[in-house]
This record gives sequence, C-alpha cells and structure tokens, in this order.
Amino acid sequence: MSLPSLRLKANADRRLRAGHLWVYSNEIDVAATPLNGFAAGDQALLEAAGGKPLGIVAMSPNNLICARLLSRDIKLPLDKSLLVHRINVALSLRERLFDKPFYRLVFGDSDLLPGLVVDRFGDILVVQLASATMENHKEDIVAALVQVIKPSGILFKNDSAARDAEGLNRYVETVFGLVPEWVALEENGVKFEAPVMAGQKTGWFYDHRMNRARLAPYVKGKRVLDLYSYIGG
Repeated sequence: MSLPSLRLKANADRRLRAGHLWVYSNEIDVAATPLNGFAAGDQALLEAAGGKPLGIVAMSPNNLICARLLSRDIKLPLDKSLLVHRINVALSLRERLFDKPFYRLVFGDSDLLPGLVVDRFGDILVVQLASATMENHKEDIVAALVQVIKPSGILFKNDSAARDAEGLNRYVETVFGLVPEWVALEENGVKFEAPVMAGQKTGWFYDHRMNRARLAPYVKGKRVLDLYSYIGG
C-alpha cells in the first residue's frame, strides 16, 4: 500500500519520538507537503524533516491536530488485520482489570485507534466513530469486532458533534445483530440498565466507575438522590 508523505518541519519530530501521538498543523512543512493535498480520512506516511519515516498517521487536514498516529511501523497501515490486532491487545488489557465484560473496550488514541470508541455491555457493543479515517473503515471495524468479541449486536452511535469537524453526517444505526434500546450492565457489584439508543454518548459513562466505587461506603444502606450524574452516578 503506497501512502502519500506528510513532512514535518525541522525538530518537529521531538514530541513524537518522546511518545506523543498527535501532529499539529503548524508543525508541517507545507511547502513540501501541502495540507490541502490531503482529504479528511486519508492515511499518510509521516516523515521527519530529513525524510526519515516516523510512522503512519490518520489525516484531519482542516483541524489544528491535523494528524494522529496509527502505527509507528510503516508496514502496518490501518486495515482489518491491524484492527483485529489492536482490539485483541485492548481486550487482553481489560480482562486483566475487570472480571465481567462491562467496560470501555477501545478508547481512541489510548489504544492506538484514534477516533474509535467501543463500549462493551456484555455481548452488545456500542461504537462511536469520531473521525473520517474510522468512518472509511467502518466495515473493517465491524468485521474485526465480530471476529474478536463475537457479539450478538453492534450499534453505531454516531451522533456526536465531533463528527461535524470531519464533515461527517450524524446517525445511529444497528450494524450487526440485534441491539435493544436499553442494555443491562454490572459495575462494582451493582446492576444497571443503560439507554444505548437514546442516551448520551454510548449510553453509559464507564469513566466514572471508580467514582461510583468510592461513593459506595458513604451510602451503604441509604437512599440516594442522584441529581447531576446522569444514570447511576
């Protein structure tokens, strides 16, 4: 797969070599590789000022963060094979931490899949595609999730405002199997239901898991009024 080059200015590669995953538009040598030569969703070969390859990036040429790292191996562009590998790695990390299948399975850049969020509710997966790159690979994403997780249903919850910056339409669609309007989950030994179809984002805020766990000792045996924390806060 031949990819177009995206050339950095002199010394602009320091952050990436230190582990950073984003490229800013003011770091690009636009004389050598004009940003208007790319479309949102393109993949590109990121190069240092001297031409040394640094990895493969997902392009958002109209944004301040104009590129996000997909792979430091220039032989591994985003495709179904890489998605399967990344999802398997993400799954193994979650299974070390959680004894039941209720968690954020994929968290964008953190799992080297920028623009992709997957929340797991047992055998139901709720997916958000926030970038044109991920939108372009939505069939591969579904195929990879089916191969790795073997879910009974996958919902694309693509109604986020983040899609507007990429020129993407908003939509909510069941793309595999059957997905009910509400799904069951268990967190910290407590059972909940989440409105995945009509709720905010994916229907549940897994990032507040630890906050809810810390609250438990203070409310044991008490009735609790939840005013500000959406569902189950």
